This record gives sequence, C-alpha cells and structure tokens, in this order.
Amino acid sequence: CSSEKAKAAALSFLPILTWLPSYPVKQYLFHDVVSGLSTGVVQLPQGLAYAMLAAIPPVYGLYSSFYPVLLYTFFGTSRHISIGTFAVISLMIGGVAVREAPDSMFYILPANGSNMSAVLDVEARDARRVQVAVVLTTLVGIFQIVLGLLRFGFVAIYLTEPLVRGFTTAAAVHVVISQLKYLLGVKTQRFSGPLSALYSLKAVLSDITSTNITTCILGLGCLVFLYVIKDLNERFKKKLPIPIPGEIIVVIVSTSVSYGLSLSDDYKVDVVGKIPTGLLPPAIPEFSLLPSLVTDSFAVAIVGFSMCISLAKIFALKYSYSVDGNQELIALGLCNFISSFFQTFAITCSMSRSLVQESTGGKTQIAGLLASLMVLVVVVAIGFVFQPLPQTVLAAIIMVNLLGMFKQFRDIPTLWRTSKIELTIWLVAFVASVLLGLDYGLLAAIAFAILTVIYRTQSPKSAVLGHVPGTGLYYDVNEYEEVSEYEGIKIFQSNSSIYFANSDLYVNTLKEKTGVNPEHLQAARKAWKKQRERANGNHGSPMKICAKYQEQGVTHEVLPLRHMAEEQMNGQLVDRHSDTDLEEVVFLEPLGTIHSIILDWTPAGFIDSVGAKAIKQVQSVIKEYASVDVQVVIAGCSRSLLSDLYALQFFTGMVTTEMVFPTVHDAVLHCRRSNSRTTAVPTSVAT
Repeated sequence: CSSEKAKAAALSFLPILTWLPSYPVKQYLFHDVVSGLSTGVVQLPQGLAYAMLAAIPPVYGLYSSFYPVLLYTFFGTSRHISIGTFAVISLMIGGVAVREAPDSMFYILPANGSNMSAVLDVEARDARRVQVAVVLTTLVGIFQIVLGLLRFGFVAIYLTEPLVRGFTTAAAVHVVISQLKYLLGVKTQRFSGPLSALYSLKAVLSDITSTNITTCILGLGCLVFLYVIKDLNERFKKKLPIPIPGEIIVVIVSTSVSYGLSLSDDYKVDVVGKIPTGLLPPAIPEFSLLPSLVTDSFAVAIVGFSMCISLAKIFALKYSYSVDGNQELIALGLCNFISSFFQTFAITCSMSRSLVQESTGGKTQIAGLLASLMVLVVVVAIGFVFQPLPQTVLAAIIMVNLLGMFKQFRDIPTLWRTSKIELTIWLVAFVASVLLGLDYGLLAAIAFAILTVIYRTQSPKSAVLGHVPGTGLYYDVNEYEEVSEYEGIKIFQSNSSIYFANSDLYVNTLKEKTGVNPEHLQAARKAWKKQRERANGNHGSPMKICAKYQEQGVTHEVLPLRHMAEEQMNGQLVDRHSDTDLEEVVFLEPLGTIHSIILDWTPAGFIDSVGAKAIKQVQSVIKEYASVDVQVVIAGCSRSLLSDLYALQFFTGMVTTEMVFPTVHDAVLHCRRSNSRTTAVPTSVAT
C-alpha cells in the first residue's frame, strides 16, 4: 500500500482524471460542442421512442438519456461511443415488464357498479412496469460492477460475432412487429415469452380492419421521409459538415401538426401524453421483485456490455487508443446502478448515435456530456412541448433506425462461402431468438455456440504427414504432392487436444490412418501362442496362421521358431502343407513394413486422463506384440502438455520419457536409426 498505487487505482477507476487536465481546449472544444449538440438532437427522439419499447411512459426514456450519459463521462474509457437507450436492451426490458405486469392484472370494474365491462387502469399498470424496469436496471448494474471487479471483462468473447449479429437481427424483427400497432393505430395487447412475435403479428393482422387511417398516413409519411434523409446522410456524409437531423425535424413538425389540428381529440391519434416537468427525486427500488428478475438481468447485463465493448474497440482501433474491458464493465454498472435510483432503465451504447458522434468530429467524452445537458434542458424546461407528439412518429423513428440491423441478412451468403459452422450459429441465434424470445433465444444460441466448439474439438481434422525433401518440414500427404513418407514410418497428426470427448475417435482414426490395428495384432498373437502350444502337444506338427490382407490378396504364414531351421533348405522353403497341418485364419489389417508410429502432438494444448489412458493402451498393446515390433513415439509436446502428462502419471512402465522428442524431425531420425536391425520372424508367401 503506497501513494503511487493509490494514485494508479484512482486513475483507473476515474479515467477522466487522466485526460481532462491535459484537454486541448483550442483543438478539441469546438469539435466536441458540435458533436455533442448533434448527438443530443438524435438522442432526444430516440429516448422517447425506446421508452415505448421498454413498455413504460416516454419521459423515462429522457431520464435514461441524461443520468447514465453524465456518469459515463467520468468512468468510461471510450471517447466516441454514445451511451443511452438502445433498441435491443429496451425490448428485452419491455418483455420482462410485460411478463411481470401484464394488462390482465390491472382491469378494474366501474365504481358505480353498472354492467359495463372492466376498464384497464393504465396509470397503475405503467407505475408497476416502471418499478419492474427500475429494479431490473439496479440488478443489471450490480452484475456488471461485480463482473468488472472480478476482472471478467473477457466474458463477452463467448458472444461471438455471428451469434451477436443473428441475435440483434432477431431483435430487430421483434421491434418491428411490436411497433406495427403504433404505426397503424391498432389496439392490441403486448405479448411476452416464447412465440410472442408470432402472437403479436397475428393480433395486429386480425385487427387490421380497425386501422386508424390518419395515424397510418402520418406514420408512413414519417417513415418515408426518415428513410430518404438517412440515405442522403449516407451518400453525402463526406460533403455534409454534420448529418441532416431528420429525427428532430420529424418530431418538431409532427408535434406542431398534431397540436394545430388536434389529432388526438378529433382523429383519435395516440400521442405521448403527459410529460412532467423537472427531474424526479431519488427513490429506493422495489427490491421485493428481485428474485424473479435475476436471470433476465444477467442476460441484459451481458448483452449490454458486449454491444458496448465491441463498438468501443472498433473506435479505439481506428483512432489508436486503448479501452479497458473491465473498466467498461464497471462504468456501465455504475451508470445503471446509480441511475436506477432516479427512475431510469438499463442502457448501453447506440450504434447510430455513436456514428453521429464520431462523424461530426467528437474527440472526447465531453461530446456525450454536452448531449446529456441538452436532454436535461428539455426535461427541466420544455418537456411539455412534446406532449402532442404522435406515437406513430416514434414508431417510424424506431423502424428506420433498425435498417442497419436488417442489413445483417447479407451475412448469410458470406458465411456460406467462408464458414458453414458460423453460418449455423447465426441462423440458430436468429431463429431461436425470434421463436423463443430474446432471453431464451440468447441462452439457446450461447449453448449452441459452445456445442460447436465441442464438435470442432471432438471431430478434428487428422492427417498422415510426409517429409518435404531437403527440409525438416512435414505436411499432409493428401494436400501436398511433393511430400513423401519414409518407408516404415507413419506420422499421425490431429489438430486438437486429446480429452474424454474425442479420445476414442483419436485412437480409431490413428488405427485407420496408419493401417495398424493393435486389437487384431493382439488377437493374432494369442492365436499364435495357442496353436504353438497345440503344435508342441502334437509332436511338433507345424502350424500356420494365415493373415489374409484384403487389399493385397495374399496370406502370410507365421512359423514356430523351432521348425524354421528344419524347413529351410538352401535358402528355400519346402512344401509344408499336409493333411495334419493345423491352421487358424485371422483377418488382419495390412502391416507392410511399418515399424514406427510418430504421434505429432504439436497442435495439442492439453490432454486429460481418458486421453492419456487411450494412447497408453495403444502403445502397450503394440509393444506387447514383440514379433511385429512397432514402436510408438511422441513429438512436439509443449511444456504445459508435458506437465499434464507428468501429473497424470503417463510415463510409467513401458511408457517412458525416452519416447518423447522435441520435433517431428528428431523423432523421424530416431526411428530410422532404431530400425537398423532385421525382422526377427521370417515370413513366406502362400497362394
């Protein structure tokens, strides 16, 4: 414990202290001001819109666009990402809120006791859903802080890029379906859980005849206008000093039209409604809801962090600075945890706003700070202005902002050409998330992605290696024409570690590739011993074992040693076939002249006890059949792999460290030297 370590800890926990004292005002301030104002203009309508996705009143989207953004300025390490509301996270929160506080809980009978049907208490429902969203956000923050303190920033690597892109594409489908009723002005309930997307789509289509024409025309008009503006911004982004703020233009114009024409009263167009002026005082979340939200909050925490860190790393690489994954976890956790006491819902970074912040020249987190202050001015002073804003306009804003996610369908042909396993992950993540919902779909996608890793290691690519003439290099004989095998030596390589899931496959592939099956050889050896004992009991009658090789179409007769001298005359074998001969036929794999097998373990990272026992069994069986004299050696073991083998007591009995060599070439030289002796048991060919 020292002052230097305390200072380093403080700088790590508050990254703003590392760059703010040396902030170049003349070079950066103007760019940050322009970027902050541009981002704030986009953040205002998105905050209102994404609150609808979270199934809570729009004003809470403005709260979530202020507090977390302000806090990230002090704790975040990325200079370019825009923190705040995001469609995928908002939709996940909305699914939980609808599940915990469905409409069916808030129908009340009229107070006068008439025969009228029950009426939905919207205020009570919204208040309960806000409580659910706030508690969920608190738990999300706790998870992220704990994971950050435990240095679990690497957890995002389990969400591979194909998985995230398939998942976010499915989320875009959910969002569009959920916004159709607002775009058309149709009154339907909101569904959650498995198949909720299908139920929601069916409900909208079933009630499409009750579409509000005014709402539909206004929504489609805004949709077309925003699409055109987005396309112009994309095409002329190098010529435009700042992107055209299409969203704020649509909000201002539609709000003015709605107020001037009284769309809510005269045409029954749904509007945002009451927006209280000022900020809410801090309040303790309803922690009694915690037990039912643990799983959902962990999913939101991981997805939110993975979105944030992936985009942060892209900008850090582009502008040559570094981001700390663990500090990002802590920063997001603090933003969510502290802000939840001020009635916000969970946040992460937004790709569309981050691109606006970066393209308008943002240099540091000061841009995000100014954007949050702009939202604060609206909340405190002029929030009431947006009360006549039609909800269909917010639905149009949400849909247009999802265009980038729908472009991810272009991944399918690319992945088909490059990696079909990653394509399968993408499709499983998409289909599972659409059908099962975002929470269960994400779990299913992660489980499937892990299974693909197991599949790749359980079914690795195996090869027999050959020598490149004039070098010490060895490559697959089936892929390279110039390589050649040494006579009598088989070099076997499998590009995976050896553990319980693939040990049997490793041994079976070894037998197949090398052509040496120790079980068959052991059976032949036992038959030979048995026949020799019977031959000794029959006054030395010769015995023979016909090992019939299907590929070569010949048989080899293995003779007892004590009869070999009698039956060899002038270097030739006499005819030994008689009626009293004892014969046993054993079908063997062709041995040829194989005397050595080299196991190349260069790709192996580890080996478990099952894998060690399997290899040891092959070695011992082959060694026991001494007349064949096939030796097995190991090459290319890393230090960590050798440590595993020592810990597993692999080197005992016949298996010693003398069979281990640093490289394949060293093993080949050893096998060639050790095979200088001649075969102990002669054979003859019989037709």
